[in-house]
Amino acid sequence: ILCYSYNMILPKTLQEAVIFFADERNCQNLVIAMRWPDGKVVCPRCGSENVSYLEKAKVFKCYANHEKAKFSLKVGTIFEDSALGLDKWLMAMWLLANCKNGISSYELSRSLGIMQKSAWHLNHRIRLAMQNGSIEKLSGEVESDSTFVGGRGGNMHHKAKIARGVNNHGGAAHMTEVTGVIERGGEVRAMVVPNSAAKTLRAIISEHIEKGSHVYTDQAKQYRGLSEDYIHWVINHTYEYVRENVHTNSIENFWSLLKRSIKGTYVSVAPEHLQAYVEEQAFRFNQRKHKDNDRGRFVALLESISGKRLTYKELIGYETGH
Repeated sequence: ILCYSYNMILPKTLQEAVIFFADERNCQNLVIAMRWPDGKVVCPRCGSENVSYLEKAKVFKCYANHEKAKFSLKVGTIFEDSALGLDKWLMAMWLLANCKNGISSYELSRSLGIMQKSAWHLNHRIRLAMQNGSIEKLSGEVESDSTFVGGRGGNMHHKAKIARGVNNHGGAAHMTEVTGVIERGGEVRAMVVPNSAAKTLRAIISEHIEKGSHVYTDQAKQYRGLSEDYIHWVINHTYEYVRENVHTNSIENFWSLLKRSIKGTYVSVAPEHLQAYVEEQAFRFNQRKHKDNDRGRFVALLESISGKRLTYKELIGYETGH
């Protein structure tokens, strides 16, 4: 009989995590405790509590009147329809949540003993769980800035330059723009944007920053007019980077972490998937002060696995256009 109580001692270090997740019962109990903290297993298809556990089959059975009465722990989560065991899933989640610069699919495939293709899909499903939207707006002192992600035009092969419309002078036209806002000492919100037009940036600021807050930006003309709703401070990077309390160093720090993970770990990221990598880095950044360190970041990620699913066809569909 499975233990539904969340009374186990969770691992604190990578070494402890490897030992802990090697036990199938530990993995099962942990996922059960996270999905149903009150101990009452609920059918993910109909919501009924009339459920029992079939020990031999290692699945649950719902006695409500509907198709597919049997379901496993994976149904209704990012694990659904995965042939990989929970031991590999939880180990991958631990690594992705706690490796400061991320972990590539090639490295994950070697560490877990699975195919690179499976590791790539697994990584993206975990990144989906890292996407935690919040309706709470940032306030106080907030910085806003944009950056460009992509290879340098000067390093491209001639054919690649022609295909992407890159001229000999380089430029950022072939790159993907990412904009973000960060509350000093608090959370960051970052997203891929189609352009850097004033309308686009103003909409993001309005959505994520409480009116009346102090907003710090560079001298870009797109930020003109913010003083109507915010206390707008501008730092001119042509002459200076810090003027007393006026700077954008916090958001610049996040950009450096993001680019370090992309250039150092992932090397090349398709524009269609860039948002997922941005969300990954934002998750780790926002959990940076967790009092429980690695264990706390892992638990925060595990609490977000329900109601999210990304099939392989959906994932590659971004590239094929289907």
